[in-house]
Amino acid sequence: MLPFQTLAPWLEMRFSRPISRIALDAGSSCPNRDGTRGFGGCTYCDVEGSGTGALKSGVELAAQLDAGLRKIARRPDGAGAIAYLQSYSNTYVSPARLDEVLGVVEARLGNAPVPIVAFSIATRPDTLPDWAIERLLRLQERVEVWVELGLESASDEVLSAIRRLHTLAEFEDASERLARAGLLGVGHAILGLPGDGRIGAQRTAEALARSALLGVKVHHLMVLKKTQLAVQYRRGEIELLDEAQYIEWLADFTERLRPDQVLHRITGDSPAEALIAPAPNFDKNRVREGLARTLRARGTRQGSSYPATRSAL
Repeated sequence: MLPFQTLAPWLEMRFSRPISRIALDAGSSCPNRDGTRGFGGCTYCDVEGSGTGALKSGVELAAQLDAGLRKIARRPDGAGAIAYLQSYSNTYVSPARLDEVLGVVEARLGNAPVPIVAFSIATRPDTLPDWAIERLLRLQERVEVWVELGLESASDEVLSAIRRLHTLAEFEDASERLARAGLLGVGHAILGLPGDGRIGAQRTAEALARSALLGVKVHHLMVLKKTQLAVQYRRGEIELLDEAQYIEWLADFTERLRPDQVLHRITGDSPAEALIAPAPNFDKNRVREGLARTLRARGTRQGSSYPATRSAL
């Protein structure tokens, strides 16, 4: 047994079958790319918005989903699917466009080669209007809905420096509204952001633990091509964590989460042709094993520091 909660066993327990995720690109945008809040996007985000870029290549959303479902259907283990809108901010659209996108998923519920057991939509905390939550609640009458919110850091100064251009308060408000609505939430964090440091990473875990979000995705800072961060890195302005440092920081982070929160991801990766540093990608198995070994050596586990963290607030 690992001293932290991972996604695969949680999914199999929840849905009584193996589960695969289908990453989808709906061609969404972002308020700090189109001038609403800023231009150029987050300093670490590439031109695909941390997604597949499939829509730009001409593969329409329905075709993306159908291709993913057919691929899972070839598995011999009776797996189900999670339809995952990944790229950019997917509630930063008009009501008509959100209806159109969700309609693609709705049309395949109960009418697909494998069951779609959940729908997951990634967005920013400052682009989650109440009407979008209401629309997602209508979808949840037919299939479980998850909403992924990018926090990245609990420091407003760091969020400004990396051009996230939202605040911790906006994240807290969005996660609270999701909880009131009864939608499952997943929070994102990046360890090693410029100016954040080890203490900043710990405070981000504490902010996620205070929220009602059930899921957490965390990874180390990566420098990708076609990003503002790449320019800073080449100038020698960015210092990255190595794998051993990341595991130590990740252990701090995991100790501060709630015991019930599920770690959907503990590493990041990138296609080799897009990655500048750290290269190669951190090894997922080595990080998972290193985290388990570090927590056991400390005599701790996920949530060990949560009660103390909570009482100090």
